Order: sequence, then C-alpha cells, then structure tokens
Amino acid sequence: MTQTVLHIDTSARTENSISRDLSARIVARFKQANIVRRDLASPLPLITAEWVGANFTPADDRDEVQRDTLAFSDQLVAEIKAADVIVIGTPIYNFSVPAVLKAWIDLIARAGVTFEYTENGPNGLMSGKRVVIAVASGGTKVGSDIDFATGYLRHMMGFIGITNVEVVAADQMAIEPEATLQAAKDAVEALAA
Repeated sequence: MTQTVLHIDTSARTENSISRDLSARIVARFKQANIVRRDLASPLPLITAEWVGANFTPADDRDEVQRDTLAFSDQLVAEIKAADVIVIGTPIYNFSVPAVLKAWIDLIARAGVTFEYTENGPNGLMSGKRVVIAVASGGTKVGSDIDFATGYLRHMMGFIGITNVEVVAADQMAIEPEATLQAAKDAVEALAA
C-alpha cells in the first residue's frame, strides 16, 4: 500500500534553509509515497471571531459564509487525515516555532474534528500517524530548557492523537555548523522509511 506523506515547510527562507533541506531529505526517503506539499512561507489566515463562531456552530447548521470561513481550515485538516506520515521542517525562531506554524496549528486543532473533549479530558482523533520534525536553530539546543518549539510540537501532535513523533535536529548551528549539520544528515539516513 502506498503511503501518503504530508510535507510541511515553515521557514521564511525559501533558499539556503537548513530545515527545508532536512525535511526534503526526509521526504526523499519515502520513495514510493504520494507526497502532498504544504509550504507555509506565505502567511496563513489567523483565527478571528468569525472563524471561532463558525467553528463552534454545528456543521449542519452552518450558513454559506460560515462554511466559506472554515474552507481553508477544512482543507488543512483533510491533508492531515489523508496523511500516513507528516514531515514538518521548522526553524526555531526566538526559542519557539515560527508564527506561521502556530497559525497552522490553530487552524487544524479543532474540537470534534481533530480532537474531542471527554469526561477523561481531551482525546486526539488523528491516531495511527507518524510525525517527523526537522528542526534547525542557531543557538537553541533542542530539548533544553529554552527550547519551546519541539516540546510544543510534540504536545500539539499528541493532543490531536499523534504520539509517534521523531525529531531530527540541526541545533546550535551558530556554534558548530559542520558537525551539527552532518549529525542531522546522519540522523535522516538512519530514519526508517
């Protein structure tokens, strides 16, 4: 069976981006996969009062304006639902994820669609998928106390039900760029496809 890989890039740099290079290397490992590309270099719409109102209106009760308001979010959710593997290439900006990645998460984390609230707390509805995050940073060490990016991404993926999350890091590139980048490339080669 052919896998579907959702390839998401978030770096504002469309050229000479380490996170983009690493994510492309990861995706290339899935040789027989159907690749769906989502480049977030251009800004995404932010959540508005109209979006919230449409989102919390039952689907059967939404009017045309509300359906139009949610159309892009519905498209992003459909991409996740169809994916077996999600590859996210992201830099760390100011110790966290780029704003555009946060906007993407806001648009796909939807109660009753990608997660649900139960008497035992939230339950993710996107289980059975795998996420591989290719992260690059200038000075932030992945997994350190000042890395608010990878922990947040792991949490949000788990929140929507995806617990199989792997991180390939080219972190602290400002300190030892050659060795760090080579270690990240080696980690990509060691990933199971």
